[in-house]
Amino acid sequence: MKQLVRIWILVAAMITCGALPPQVMGDSMVTTQWSAQAKSKKKSKKKKKARKAKKSAKGAKARKSRPAVASSLASVPAVGKTPQGGARSGASAWLAVGIPRGVDNQVINYQAIRVNFNPSLRIPNCVAYELTATMVDMSDAPGHEIRKNFKYAHDPAVESCPQGWEYRGTGYSRGHMAPAMDMRWNRTTMAQCFYMTNMCPQDTKLNNDHWRVLEEKVHRWAKRDKRLMVYTGPIMGKNPRMIGKQQQNIAVPDAFFKVVFAPDQKRAIAFIYDNKPCPGDISKYAVTVAEVERRTGLTFSSAMPKHQCRIEDWQ
Repeated sequence: MKQLVRIWILVAAMITCGALPPQVMGDSMVTTQWSAQAKSKKKSKKKKKARKAKKSAKGAKARKSRPAVASSLASVPAVGKTPQGGARSGASAWLAVGIPRGVDNQVINYQAIRVNFNPSLRIPNCVAYELTATMVDMSDAPGHEIRKNFKYAHDPAVESCPQGWEYRGTGYSRGHMAPAMDMRWNRTTMAQCFYMTNMCPQDTKLNNDHWRVLEEKVHRWAKRDKRLMVYTGPIMGKNPRMIGKQQQNIAVPDAFFKVVFAPDQKRAIAFIYDNKPCPGDISKYAVTVAEVERRTGLTFSSAMPKHQCRIEDWQ
């Protein structure tokens, strides 16, 4: 008898906790209450499930509408870094260029080049970049970016940047200051070097022949010396000629300079080419960095030897 009483007490306790339906006790009132609780729990579960499904669908829609990020950007360094992303000692400071007082200048940091752009003349004052042996190897590899796949483009972030078509019919080429051959290791850097902020009106024969020979030399020197700092830009006359398909507001340089600095070898040299056909070996156009500073008013890093002009150290 005592055992039966214990069983009934246990059953009653289980019903109270919701573990058993109260039909076991035969109490209709308790049965009704339990049924209501069961229905309430079931309804609550359905609502919870519906909310979860709605949230999941909303998240999926957001993910679908989110713009995709180009995978190539992951491998693109900021200025002064290697393609692997490791900081190069002193690179960012070396690429800084002093601009003369009173000269209009806007600094634009692209992924691999630093442009000092002149909004008044609509050409760069100077373009600087680091060129490493790794970048050269990637640029020369079979899978490098192809020049014909890229077009001259207006940079929408720079108000005074010319449109690509503004040079048409002027008799001048759109001359890269940072050449495409040094930037073809990555799609983003290649596209950015085709922005018109990187261009100057350049004599077509100079652009295609003798200036290109110099660019190819620098390309090879970077592979040999492991890394170079390269600075390129225009040398302006007092009253420069102005060109433009619709408005005459793009300045034509009198000449161009290129400064090359090998920081590990503590070696530097510069070149000046008039904006016209310049035949002959590059040694004919070699000058000191100090001479470029004198003619442009620009100032380069104090870590750079300013009075070297030994072409034999580079050949």
